[in-house]
Amino acid sequence: MEFRLLGTVSVDTRTGPLPLGPAKRRSLLAALLLSANTPVPVARLTDSLWGEEPPPRARGVIQGHVSRLRALLTGAEAQAYGVELVTLGDAYVLRVPETLLDYQRFEELLMLARQQRSAADTVRMLDDALSLWQGPALGGTFTEGPLQAAAHTLEESRLATVEELARAYADLGEHHRAASVLRAEAVAHPMRESLAAALILALYRAGRQSEALDWFHRTRRLLADELGIDPGHELADAYALILRGGPRPGAAPAGGTDAAGASRAGTDPAEGAGTTAPPGPRVPAAHSPSVATHPTDLLPRAPRGFHGRNAELAALTRAAAGEAPVCLVTGPAGVGKTSLALQWAHHNPAAFPDGRLFADLRGFSETGEPALIDVLREFLLALGVAPRRVPESVSAAAALFRSLTDRRRLLVVLDNARDSATVRALLPGGTDCVTLVTSRNRLEGLIASDAARPVPLGILEPQDGTALLAGVLGEERILAEPVAARRLAELCGGLPLALRVTAARLAGRPQWTLAGLADELADERGRLTFLDVDDTGVSAALRLTVQQLPADAVRQLARLGHHPGGHFDPYTCAALAGTDPAAAAAALERLGSAHLVTETAPGRWVLHDLVRLYARGLDPASGAEALVDVLDHYIATALAAADTAEPGGEPCFVLPEGYRPAAVRDFADRAAAMHWLATERDDLARAAVAARGAGLHDRAWRIILLQWPQVVWRVRDSWAPLLELALDSARAKQDLYAESRVLNLLGWVLTEEGRTAEALTLLERSPGLAQQAGDRLGEATALINLAVVQAGQGELDRALEGCGRAVVLAREEEDRHTEMLALQHLARLQLSAHRPGDALGSARTALALGPEHEEAARRSLLLAVSGEARLALGEEDEGILLLDRAAEEAERAGYDEGAVRALEALLRVSARAEYRTRHALALRRLTDGG
Repeated sequence: MEFRLLGTVSVDTRTGPLPLGPAKRRSLLAALLLSANTPVPVARLTDSLWGEEPPPRARGVIQGHVSRLRALLTGAEAQAYGVELVTLGDAYVLRVPETLLDYQRFEELLMLARQQRSAADTVRMLDDALSLWQGPALGGTFTEGPLQAAAHTLEESRLATVEELARAYADLGEHHRAASVLRAEAVAHPMRESLAAALILALYRAGRQSEALDWFHRTRRLLADELGIDPGHELADAYALILRGGPRPGAAPAGGTDAAGASRAGTDPAEGAGTTAPPGPRVPAAHSPSVATHPTDLLPRAPRGFHGRNAELAALTRAAAGEAPVCLVTGPAGVGKTSLALQWAHHNPAAFPDGRLFADLRGFSETGEPALIDVLREFLLALGVAPRRVPESVSAAAALFRSLTDRRRLLVVLDNARDSATVRALLPGGTDCVTLVTSRNRLEGLIASDAARPVPLGILEPQDGTALLAGVLGEERILAEPVAARRLAELCGGLPLALRVTAARLAGRPQWTLAGLADELADERGRLTFLDVDDTGVSAALRLTVQQLPADAVRQLARLGHHPGGHFDPYTCAALAGTDPAAAAAALERLGSAHLVTETAPGRWVLHDLVRLYARGLDPASGAEALVDVLDHYIATALAAADTAEPGGEPCFVLPEGYRPAAVRDFADRAAAMHWLATERDDLARAAVAARGAGLHDRAWRIILLQWPQVVWRVRDSWAPLLELALDSARAKQDLYAESRVLNLLGWVLTEEGRTAEALTLLERSPGLAQQAGDRLGEATALINLAVVQAGQGELDRALEGCGRAVVLAREEEDRHTEMLALQHLARLQLSAHRPGDALGSARTALALGPEHEEAARRSLLLAVSGEARLALGEEDEGILLLDRAAEEAERAGYDEGAVRALEALLRVSARAEYRTRHALALRRLTDGG
């Protein structure tokens, strides 16, 4: 038995491939195989099969596919191979030996190939690995979301293996074979520059220089026509090697070569795969002079202890490869923009034979910006202009600067620019010049006017942050406390400035432990204090950014510091700051331009942890007021979402005392409301926790309970802990209404999770509490939920009595929605008690309550109960007619579960081919996700 993902997803057995069926089932199998021997939650499987918009019956569809896969594996005697598909709680795990997985064997062969000392053995191993591929990875599945990412990762691994195979052939001197394996992939992936560069070098070394040059120009034109970009550094370096007649196998340039023909002096950058930063951006023209030293160099020294940022360095190289490029490095204070710019600028001085200029524009400095004429004078003097010939006006000096740089290959670094206008006056005139700008602002004007290519700079990953600490403190100190070092990197939020300050504190205090400082930093109240040293620190850097902002943006930032959640939108910001959403959106744009907030999705923003702490200190007295405002905003918005998702549904309640109304978004339909409830779930939970911590229990339980449409929709999605928090808050307020409502919902969740005994204990208390609170509809709903549990435990008489009482309560309250629900469950219970006449009467009464457009699921269920009751009464024709209507209504509304249920009841009493066909179609729609 063999499981294949490297091609069409399949399971090969001794008797042939298993008939896996529809694409959804193959997708489910692929998701399980990619996490073989690890439990995969239903939620992750749902994401893999449908992405962000799963159907209402997703869980049932997955269960159906799992059952079919389990049957197929059992039929193929999979257990004999150690293969088993099992259920673990709310997850599934496919237990399978790794030797049966083609992608695991592929990875093992790659690892073995890299351990070989002989190039010939490496070639054999890589050939064997690539022979496992039978087409594009994960073929025959719905490659969206997680599966699409997995397929892309596998394909990237295959292409990288092809490139490794070509290098192994090159080590053997078989450059024609290297070109052969690369050409097929380069044709299939014409935009992959690494393939094109490798092919060009292989052709060149095989003595096919004209083909190599032709392939370079073909790729260059394609990149320009399709993407509007110039060749990256790999292609550029390969082309440069050919133009300058670089080393071929057997030649020995002055620096000496190794066995593969690569210069030890680094004259062939394409062979230097081990370097940490990409080579320079320029392709030297054939006639360009080789200059050993620069006529002028104003760059500060290269940064010490620079770590990571390979992706950003490569992005800078790509951005600098065009004509007269302006590269724009942007990011928040302390993120390391200047270090990145200097690291890149220092890496390859030969790319700029006419010099490198640098100016700190001090756009965010307390000392103020230098005069433009002073910057231009320094540049002109560095370029050899006599002092008396430097113009006195900015416009004349800028014109002379452009003229002098027109035919030069120069790098100009403009650090800490505040606005676009300042940069424009300092741009060189030559098409071969590169300008590198850093700024805390996005400088969108420069992008619009001069096609500046932005390279946004974010925080460091924890491993890079730990490496930065090691660069200052030494590897020994980091290795002695690796967990504490990683914790420090995380507490510093990946901000290089914070990491350097932390390292400076530890370096000066060798007796301190990393764990001790991490404990100090864990206390948010003093974290910023610990991240300041002398005149350098996070607070100082942020202060220089904030002082450039208008007052309304500063006020908005200050209030955002008190937001209990992780994300916010203009409505949340408006509630916090006491403004309207339009004004809040404008303030967010201003804060985003200054990199104080980050937009993660349209209209959805986040705040870095250290910025949040700084913002909170801008106006600490407003914390309590801001918290109440945002809690009331969440209550109002959740109310609107619940009313839209379930109009006329329960629960409803009076607003809390002292409620402060704010602008609330409109939800166009149920889908929009449910989407908001889903995306805001984590922040709503944080808000509830913050409310309880502040003693605002009346708001805590409301924020949780108002998520009931999402709880009902995703009932097995770990809601119990949050509902238990709501229960604590309801009891803290001694609010019987709230306690009953929460118990009711929590009991139902526990029932669905299979925790029946716990559910029964809670639900038995709920009706009495609702009665004491005068909440008759809540009492009715509690009795219905209790009846479902009682019936499941064999207490049918008590269940019937409770459901009957629920009908009476709902009728007295004139609430048709709740009465129909109670009658539906009562009819099903009466049918289970062998009282078909009573069941028929209850179902008829319920159907008479609802209009024709009443929820299709409920009508279908009631018609099905009616049909089954007729059959039990011996009225077969009427029963078949009602069941047929139930199936038709379910089919018409896309309610496949109802259609399957009704048609299964029909097939028990009728052998009509039509019912079999419709049942098969409904079942297929259900298992295919409809």
